[in-house]
Amino acid sequence: MTDDEMKEEYDFSNGERGKFYKPNARFHIPVYLDDIVMEALSEIAERKGRRVDDLLNEILKKELAIVETLR
Repeated sequence: MTDDEMKEEYDFSNGERGKFYKPNARFHIPVYLDDIVMEALSEIAERKGRRVDDLLNEILKKELAIVETLR
């Protein structure tokens, strides 16, 4: 059997339920940007001395506020 193959059966008799469960864990979703958008954001962030993710969060929060205002 190679490392890629599944066994017919697995023994979980000594397993511990919930061992790795973290009730307050947060899942961070990866965001894939077009090359042109990423390049532009990187340049702006560099000029402002900020990280790209912080800049993008700021932009998105402003957009969300505009959407809420228009509702």
